[in-house]
Amino acid sequence: MKLPELQIGNLIARLPIIQGGMAVRISTSRLAAAVANEGGIGIIAITGMSVEELKAEIRKARELTKGIIGINCLFAVRDFATLVKAAIQEGIDLVVSGAGFSRDMFQWGKESNTPIVPIVSSARLAKIAEKLGAAAVVVEGKEAGGHLGTTEPMKKILPEVRAAVSIPVIAAGGIIDGRDIVEAFKLGANGVQMGTRFAASEESGASREFKELYLRAALEDVVLVKSPVGLPGRALKNRFWERINQGEDLSPETCRACLKHCSGDYCIMEALEKAQQGDMENGLVFSGELVQRIKEILPVKKIFQNLLQEIETS
Repeated sequence: MKLPELQIGNLIARLPIIQGGMAVRISTSRLAAAVANEGGIGIIAITGMSVEELKAEIRKARELTKGIIGINCLFAVRDFATLVKAAIQEGIDLVVSGAGFSRDMFQWGKESNTPIVPIVSSARLAKIAEKLGAAAVVVEGKEAGGHLGTTEPMKKILPEVRAAVSIPVIAAGGIIDGRDIVEAFKLGANGVQMGTRFAASEESGASREFKELYLRAALEDVVLVKSPVGLPGRALKNRFWERINQGEDLSPETCRACLKHCSGDYCIMEALEKAQQGDMENGLVFSGELVQRIKEILPVKKIFQNLLQEIETS
């Protein structure tokens, strides 16, 4: 199979592979630029960043690549509008919205000619997004890492979304190798989004401890945790997960007020930051369901080489 180009709005990616936007600071300029340099779409995860930091990351990425660079922001964060508008002002190529979307953001995209791409988990939401002005949708199944909007597998949702909308459909969740990409295209995808495989890359901002947990993971180590955001999250067993599971009081002494709505059970932003820094006692490690299939940490260039070789032989 020869991979087609992926067109989203006025953007054309040579390869239809989008790197997932993994916060906090797993997907930064170094990873995004490396993916863009291979012909895919690189994504900077701006959740948890300040406006100054996100602008600096976009500028760093521009220095490293002439390819397509987008941002991903969690809709649940209180400063969603401020961050997304700042990224648009900085000239970002496209915006991906995770865990929800609003009418307003499509207007921001229209005014700036910036493609807006929400992550959805049903045909109903995909149709609403298209009607509001989405340039494409990412269809994410239960296999994905991080915050989840469904208990249904991607392979079930994807054909339903493909039949419901005419905009490009990007498959996400459980895509690790080239054979997965081929299968997603057979189900009607125009492209794929891959997070877990790129989190386990040399250019990923994840700590050594974070990446090693990925390599050691078995199927039984992949768990669902209740996030203060109000959604389940797919993660890996570690000491922090054990503390959550044992009912330890992890409520923060002071609140950052970073979310629009928060249960207060623990600080999700701090837990993700700690994981990125390598603190497994206090850090939550998000991961996709099929992480056990990843056996080594590779540079992005080698990941792409492997993917293309696997696609050719599938």
